[in-house]
Amino acid sequence: MQDFTDVLVDLERRVEEAELYLRIGLSREEATQLESKASSPGLWDNQEEAKKVTSQLATLKADIERWERVRREVDDASALFELAKEEDDDSLESEINLLIESVVGRLDEIELFALFSGEHDENDAVCELHSGAGGTDACDWAEMLLRMYLRWAEGKGFDVELHEATDGGEAGISSATFLVKGRFAFGFLQAERGVHRLVRISPFDSNSRRHTAFASLSVVPFFEEVSDEVVIDDKELRIDTYRSSGAGGQHVNVTDSAVRITHLPTGVVVACQNERSQHQNKDRAMQMLAAKLAHRQRIERKEEMNALAGEQREVAWGSQIRSYVLHPYQQVKDLRSNLELGNPESVLDGNLDPLMEAFLQWQRSQKADS
Repeated sequence: MQDFTDVLVDLERRVEEAELYLRIGLSREEATQLESKASSPGLWDNQEEAKKVTSQLATLKADIERWERVRREVDDASALFELAKEEDDDSLESEINLLIESVVGRLDEIELFALFSGEHDENDAVCELHSGAGGTDACDWAEMLLRMYLRWAEGKGFDVELHEATDGGEAGISSATFLVKGRFAFGFLQAERGVHRLVRISPFDSNSRRHTAFASLSVVPFFEEVSDEVVIDDKELRIDTYRSSGAGGQHVNVTDSAVRITHLPTGVVVACQNERSQHQNKDRAMQMLAAKLAHRQRIERKEEMNALAGEQREVAWGSQIRSYVLHPYQQVKDLRSNLELGNPESVLDGNLDPLMEAFLQWQRSQKADS
């Protein structure tokens, strides 16, 4: 029989720490109060308040249940181990191992969530991809990144709304705007904002030479309701409607009612073409505009550009946050966390969690040192 003592002691420590930073006791009290509100007969007289209450309650219950499950599994594993020792029963070893593997995986997830400390980390995320230096390869690279993020979001169980994609001409896309919806979408995707560099043998070079291409991703938190943070004057907007050409190929629905909104004082531009009507496209574009303007105001108010928006740099040499090398060797390297992975194809298929977690760890260490 394997000796599980040290492993179980370590798991017990991690579970107790999780109880503290998840504030399980306080969460139970808050959940009880919200359940009382949720059962009130007049709750849905105010739909916005009702949605807020039910959403907060669901989040608290999910956190509590996540912790309670690992608490039960650690207790079960410990009880099984004691029973196996008392009865000298090696047949329980595999069951104990399975329980421990389950607990480790769940604790890893809980501890990852604990890295999210930003005010808006739980929000949905508005993302914009832009091709940079590299010509046709850069447009192709932007489309590869779009696919990577769509695959990652799918694996997370997040919903994605692709609002606009502009054709790159010979290949790929020159830009795309999409909304990722799910808890901690912004918290995760903040790890990706910046310039991404690709090195490979170009499929567009008849001499099969190695090329370098760049594309950038910007990410801001999304708010369904932002009226308290930003007021938009209709007189300061230029609203253009146009027929979607289906830019981005399979990525968008072709419509006759695409909308582009320009906020004249700031020059902020948003576009949406994937909804079924001009009215729906305008409403969605206004939400994205409000999110961007609110984000801009927070930056100005707090004077913390790097805290929410990240450093804005030229989409070219020397400015990348991450390099993806497909030739002459295979490697993905994040230049902030210094994490190196040897399987770029897996990363491009959406396996971004190791890179995101390494960034969040690096980010926390930077805050601790400051």
